[in-house]
Amino acid sequence: MEKNHGAYEPSGIQSNQQKNPDFQKLQKHEHLIQEVLPGSIGEEMEIQAGDYLLMVNGEEIEDIFDYQFLIEEELVVLLIRKANGEEWELEIEKEEDEDIGLVFENSLMDEYHSCRNKCMFCFIDQMPKGMRDTLYFKDDDSRLSFLQGNYITLTNMSDQDIDRIIRFHLAPINISVHTTNPELRCKMLSNRFAGEALKKIDRLYEAGIPMNGQIVLCKGVNDGEELKRTIEDLLQYAPHMQSVSVVPVGLTKFREGLYPLEAFQQSDAEAVLSMIHSYQEIAYEQFGIHFIHASDEWYILAGQEVPEAERYDGYVQYENGVGMVRMFREDLQEALKTCQGDKRQGKVTLVTAKLIYPTICWAAEQIRKRFPELEIQVVCITNHFFGEQITVTGLLTATDILEQLKGRDLGDRVVLPSAVLKADEDIFLDDITLEDVQKALQVSVHIVKSNGMGFIQAIVDDSMQQPGESSETSASSRYRYKER
Repeated sequence: MEKNHGAYEPSGIQSNQQKNPDFQKLQKHEHLIQEVLPGSIGEEMEIQAGDYLLMVNGEEIEDIFDYQFLIEEELVVLLIRKANGEEWELEIEKEEDEDIGLVFENSLMDEYHSCRNKCMFCFIDQMPKGMRDTLYFKDDDSRLSFLQGNYITLTNMSDQDIDRIIRFHLAPINISVHTTNPELRCKMLSNRFAGEALKKIDRLYEAGIPMNGQIVLCKGVNDGEELKRTIEDLLQYAPHMQSVSVVPVGLTKFREGLYPLEAFQQSDAEAVLSMIHSYQEIAYEQFGIHFIHASDEWYILAGQEVPEAERYDGYVQYENGVGMVRMFREDLQEALKTCQGDKRQGKVTLVTAKLIYPTICWAAEQIRKRFPELEIQVVCITNHFFGEQITVTGLLTATDILEQLKGRDLGDRVVLPSAVLKADEDIFLDDITLEDVQKALQVSVHIVKSNGMGFIQAIVDDSMQQPGESSETSASSRYRYKER
């Protein structure tokens, strides 16, 4: 279909304050255009970086969701303010869902919404002072639930926000439930409105909005009978509530003045798993999904084998640490099928933390079977920075890694998981760069960001590839060696 990008040339447009009185009101939301993609409709319409978007189809744009919803139409009218102050009204005929090609200064097109709660289990409240400012920001923004998979408490959402989700049919929405006992939820979140906020789940359910839930379990608070109540209550929202994860609270050594919480023990983990497994059977019989999932920490703490892949319902709760061990094992075993193995020699050091240490030792042994003359040592780093009760690899700091690798024969290279670095930058939680670590260790440091084959490559030889697969393809695989 041929597109007609406007009924007139943009260079001839007059200020629409004269031609359209609907646009004369003061604009509350102005969005700076940072870039116009080459070859896009926006470029053809002579929109430029530095221009401002004021309206779409006569409506002000609050954020990215308003924008994306409104530009899906085949006929779109943009109100643009040029750098010289002129306002252009641009009529665009395009295919449905075709993008206009505008990149905004703020990807959310709005300020991030911060959390209004003071949860008794909040990890940010348990961090030491002096770290970079971004690590102390508590978000509770529904937009990030859809864009990044973040979990939100619903306490920061108005009825208008719920209306918008239903209108745009945004999905899925990820909800930090923790408990369905209204009074207990107010206590856990230190917010007198936290119990009332649970009613928003009813509206989402009635509108058929897909949801996922999360329960951060605190010993003696929302476990036991309270956990049973929560699971049973949330099961009433299935299948629109697609899954619920149960994760143990993370406790650092910096809890002075905070609610006294205890670490879970093996017997606690066994009880939690027994309850979850019994409700998985009920959910599967009724809805064909397992619904309630335990994070990998519970199985490791209980000394039990993680479930088979089919029990994870497509790994829907993967980012909450549910099924990471199983997926890693399956992926590695699949990759090993294509590895011929040989007699190459050398020494490699794998760095990990306590939680995943047994799994990485298992993986190293599988690789040794194919490369028997390659020496692979696995070093378990104790988390002194946050405290020894923090056992996930993603919370290791460069300081602990450097101190505990000091004096060791590290061999030809050190392999670190991508989870130890900031998502968009080669920097650790304690602001030490990857380059600094490599200089301090005086050995090559490889970051594992790929699938099972990528993990093997990092250990064996970066130049090794799957037959018929480029290293670029391998690096873009779905699997990343990381933890929550």
